[in-house]
Amino acid sequence: MSILIDETTPVIFQGFTGDKGTFHAQETIEYGTRLVGGVTPGKGGQTHLGLPVFNTVKEAVRATGAKATQIFVPAPFVADAVMEAADAGMELAVVIAEGVPAQDMMKVKRYLLRYPEQYRMILIGPNCAGVISVGKAMLGIMPGHIYEPGRVGIVARSGTLGYEAAAQMSKFGIGVSTSAGIGGDPINGSSFVKILKLFEEDDQTDAVMLIGEIGGPQEAKAAHYVRDRMTKPVVGFVAGLTAPPGRRMGHAGAIIGEAGDTAPEKGEIMRAAGMKVATSPADLGSTMAEALSG
Repeated sequence: MSILIDETTPVIFQGFTGDKGTFHAQETIEYGTRLVGGVTPGKGGQTHLGLPVFNTVKEAVRATGAKATQIFVPAPFVADAVMEAADAGMELAVVIAEGVPAQDMMKVKRYLLRYPEQYRMILIGPNCAGVISVGKAMLGIMPGHIYEPGRVGIVARSGTLGYEAAAQMSKFGIGVSTSAGIGGDPINGSSFVKILKLFEEDDQTDAVMLIGEIGGPQEAKAAHYVRDRMTKPVVGFVAGLTAPPGRRMGHAGAIIGEAGDTAPEKGEIMRAAGMKVATSPADLGSTMAEALSG
């Protein structure tokens, strides 16, 4: 099985019958994802896209055995939807929505950590591209056709740069095992370190591309994890080389606030940890090719 999802994983959508949920549900079905139903409160008992609709996640789990969910609800309702998924026993939840309040994510994190033996759900996002197990299954908004199957994992704060890395690597004959977009918000569900740990343990992944941004400590923590724990080569890149201090660039978490937050500083931390670091987004594919050849 891939690190987060594969073609056997039963999946539901929360916010299933809305326009966005419908569109992306169709996309995931076409990619090969095993979608078994959806949740829209008040519409339980109906069918949509030929699949059953339930009022609650617990009802959906009891009826379908779902293990993963993609949450397509407006940002103000994300926290409740995530906690409902965790309470129903989900193993994976993917949240694409932008604009989820930081206080809501703090509440979600406290909820998941309060009972770690009960709530073991992996949360990807919010404000992310999602997850794709290439050639098997997808929960997200990434263009599945650009990913070639292979043995390199991608973990990125930026969804767009994750796509760029996959497209560039394909030109060098390098395919992707799993790509995970963890999102660019200051408080997100999963860290670089958590995903790196899964890749290190995955027998279908031989190397990893890590794409970070300015702002926050995640890249430095990831570099230290690579230095101390990773046996597989990890290529790094940090977006925002020209970003001015004190100004948010793109993502809510991409803001230089203190020493160590800039792209050059993070790049140096990665190099000191033994990582190869691409100096331009145009060099993602070639840097990975170099790492694999060496």
